[in-house]
Amino acid sequence: MMKKMRFYRKKNQNGWAAGIITGLICALMVLFLAPKAETTPAVSTPPGSFSELVKQASPSVVNISVEKVVRGRGGAPSPFGSDDPLREFFERFFGNQMPRDFKQRGLGTGFIIDKEGFILTNNHVVENADEIKVRLADEKEFSAKIIGRDPKTDLALIRIETTQPLKPLPLGDSDELGVGDWVVAIGNPFGLGNTVTAGIVSAKYRQLGAGAYDNFIQTDASINPGNSGGPLLNTAGEVIGINSAIFSQSGGNIGIGFAIPINMAKDLLPQLKSGKVIRGWLGVMIQPITSELKDKLELEDEKGALVADVTKGGPADKGGIKRGDVIVGFDGTEVKESKDLPFLVASTRVGKSVTVDVIRKGQRKSLEVRIGELKEEKEPQAVSEMRPYLGMTVEELTPELAEKLGQSEMRGVVVVQVDDNTPAAEAGIRPGDIILEVDQAPVENLDQFNRKIVTYKEGDTILFLIKRGEATLYLTVKVWK
Repeated sequence: MMKKMRFYRKKNQNGWAAGIITGLICALMVLFLAPKAETTPAVSTPPGSFSELVKQASPSVVNISVEKVVRGRGGAPSPFGSDDPLREFFERFFGNQMPRDFKQRGLGTGFIIDKEGFILTNNHVVENADEIKVRLADEKEFSAKIIGRDPKTDLALIRIETTQPLKPLPLGDSDELGVGDWVVAIGNPFGLGNTVTAGIVSAKYRQLGAGAYDNFIQTDASINPGNSGGPLLNTAGEVIGINSAIFSQSGGNIGIGFAIPINMAKDLLPQLKSGKVIRGWLGVMIQPITSELKDKLELEDEKGALVADVTKGGPADKGGIKRGDVIVGFDGTEVKESKDLPFLVASTRVGKSVTVDVIRKGQRKSLEVRIGELKEEKEPQAVSEMRPYLGMTVEELTPELAEKLGQSEMRGVVVVQVDDNTPAAEAGIRPGDIILEVDQAPVENLDQFNRKIVTYKEGDTILFLIKRGEATLYLTVKVWK
């Protein structure tokens, strides 16, 4: 019995050992034969430091200070800024006694693009400047002059004269930039020169409503006032954007900044160096295709740009484009959205014949159009006082300004100042009022408002449609003799 028991025990021990061995063999087979889990990172290792990049790029980044003389009827602004709590006190007791002309100073950034002293920056940094000073990384300061400006893309080219060697920044390819790529911004925020921030590309092809050629790179690299015109660099130290705008209710960085793609600047550089930017012109007014318009026009999708109007005698008119056509192709490029068309047209050489594909009453047609030259109108001032004298100053309403004012309205002009004892004050117009119509004619921008107002003379009465808060009302303003 004891032998039998020992036999079973031995047998059980052998079975236990065999089970362990079998289990190990199975585990090894699973380990080596089963599909391996992905252990390679999905992205390349983020850089441990940007110090070498910054060391190479910083000598090419410059600080820009500008000075301009602002002339106007109103007194000088509070020296402490528009958000100063003592502004009302200052204006009430000292505003009318201050000089009517005052000097306004601003700060910005730029970067050297060649050894001849050319510097790229934003147009809004140097626009209307009476004096421009450029300070290099070695603290040497030079006077600069404007070579070329393009308000439509907010680009400007300035130049300094110096015999010392300059180190230009290499220009990269913004089309190769991907969402999630690391980027570095160098600039002069709040006057703190050579400040470096880093982040990633948050989005591309952002449209902000700033103009017909919006195509911004969005980044979370800290961008603040004073960074404007500075370079946005990739990890190779190449410029892939020009820092231009921030989205903020406080005026400081909240992680949403915008840069102009460097490829846009490279396309315009030859024209900026010549001092004049020439753009192609098609001669149409367009609008997006909404779902309602798609159904009404019996379109298959919402792609394309709907022609709302055609300039008589313009290139489109001569080429056979009609109101109601939907432009879906331009010179071999698909027009997916209406915002694509202005940039395509503007980038086309004047005089070139292109094929424009349209859908007209459900039928696709190809038309040949010879591109004309876009004639630049005299640009209205950002803030302009009207003639005849009404005693108020207005500014074009932008989406950013509308949000700041808490307004849902996105078009029109907003009253920013009303002088005492003037026609506007007597009529009851207040700062913050949005002018929607003048004598029942819609007003969508400052240029339309200016053109309408200059037609009135002393003794005339003007009917304004005003939006105040959530209410609208009519007010009449009599032009004083």
